[in-house]
Amino acid sequence: TELVSADPSATRTWCEQVLGWKFGDSMPTPNGPYHMWRFPNETGGGLRAHCPPEAPGAIPYCEVKDIRATFEKAIAAGATEMLAPEQLPAGMGWIALVAAPGGVAMGFWSMK
Repeated sequence: TELVSADPSATRTWCEQVLGWKFGDSMPTPNGPYHMWRFPNETGGGLRAHCPPEAPGAIPYCEVKDIRATFEKAIAAGATEMLAPEQLPAGMGWIALVAAPGGVAMGFWSMK
């Protein structure tokens, strides 16, 4: 899951205080820091600033075998591109975002 916030620092503090989430060091991005949390079972998510006109909210990510093929299949099936497949730093895999028909944001993640 990725949280998209109008005030990521406040959201991070709230998640730490209320939910007990443990965040690591933030990663710099062109749109500000990217905050990642991890749970004891090695799952987790990220928190970033929203990019207007994008509204604050949450984006689910689905793990896929081939990010480029899945992204192309999603577009061919009627989704709208939000973020073409992009490699994450530090060998953390690849991500892509689409808006499914009806406007629902959906993320894809793959190691390659």
